[in-house]
Amino acid sequence: MSNKYTKTIAACFTGYIVQAVVNNFAPLLFLLFQNIYHIPLSQITLLVTFNFGIQLLTDLLSVSFVDRIGYRVSMIAAHIFSAAGLILLTVLPEILPAPFAGILISVMIYAVGGGLLEVLVSPVVEACPTKHKEKTMSMLHSFYCWGYAGVVLVSTLFFQIAGTENWKLLALTWAILPICNAFAFARVPIAPLQEGGKDCMKTGDLFRNRLFWVLLVMMVCAGASEQAVSQWASVFAEKGLGISKTAGDLAGPMAFAVLMGLSRLFYGKYGHLIHLERFMVYSGALCVLSYLGISLMPFPLLSLASCAVCGLSIGIMWPGTFSKASAALPKGGTALFALLALGGDVGCSAGPTLVGLVSGAMDDNLKAGVLAGVIFPLLLLTGIALAKKPKESCCNEREAVC
Repeated sequence: MSNKYTKTIAACFTGYIVQAVVNNFAPLLFLLFQNIYHIPLSQITLLVTFNFGIQLLTDLLSVSFVDRIGYRVSMIAAHIFSAAGLILLTVLPEILPAPFAGILISVMIYAVGGGLLEVLVSPVVEACPTKHKEKTMSMLHSFYCWGYAGVVLVSTLFFQIAGTENWKLLALTWAILPICNAFAFARVPIAPLQEGGKDCMKTGDLFRNRLFWVLLVMMVCAGASEQAVSQWASVFAEKGLGISKTAGDLAGPMAFAVLMGLSRLFYGKYGHLIHLERFMVYSGALCVLSYLGISLMPFPLLSLASCAVCGLSIGIMWPGTFSKASAALPKGGTALFALLALGGDVGCSAGPTLVGLVSGAMDDNLKAGVLAGVIFPLLLLTGIALAKKPKESCCNEREAVC
């Protein structure tokens, strides 16, 4: 890789840490918001759905404007929105008549930033002249995991030392990260996604492509398989082991995030020695087994260990699908990455929802809900098989594009 693009890659890695901050910091404050602003828990819960909804809308709308205004301007705007939302979170609830309205507006603003980052970061990295793009993509997505783990660890440590009443200081501290990275993106070189720039597939072209739909379903299932367990891991730890909320977060979602990050880091380091498709198949099979372990194991510790194994197994699926899509549809451009990000976010919402609905229908039996969720890794394995292309056909397609 050209040395001038190493800073671009580093800024993109930081961009995914920013996304982890805006997605995972506010949920740590939900009970605090309920106590200090007297907001009902039903409204607090709505913030998660609202955040996802705004990100989905941003994913969809970005197809129409990112190529027009350029990746640099869009990336800087994403970081500005992220920082502004975090800063306003400390201000608006205090000055507006309804504190919940202030929180909602702040979430909306940083959700726009998070949605843009989801669409922009992967194609910017994909465009950089790296020798092993699958490795770089996997390494990139591992930084979301490290960001998620870092948000939980740093915030928990801060609250233990300074107290939860000083949460505004922590929010402002987190806002420094996107501000600094916005300045970085104002200076780093950004390579065009395609040579010639204007020869990209349109949205309609993608919709008429069978392989695109297979890849889109794979992204939905990747997001669903990840979040269906991640969102409920803390509950497993608390209810199954009878430990505190803090310990439950560390033993549940923290372990899940760390092992998912290690999986992506492993492929990011040794990906040139590993066949991506084969690695995804083995990981998908392990994911199915982890779901069965969570739902069918009679011992809570083994169920919790299966949650951690699920993080290890699902790590390659999201970045791997991005890499397969970029290789199979090299002229997909911004529309391809935006629609795949949209599919991933749909899955992130659909997975936990299915688990919750089935669990509720079965008298709050969370294991039954996770057992129903095994449909997602099974569909993901099916998608990997359907997306497989003969090498000769793939080479001919690439030559036609060139």
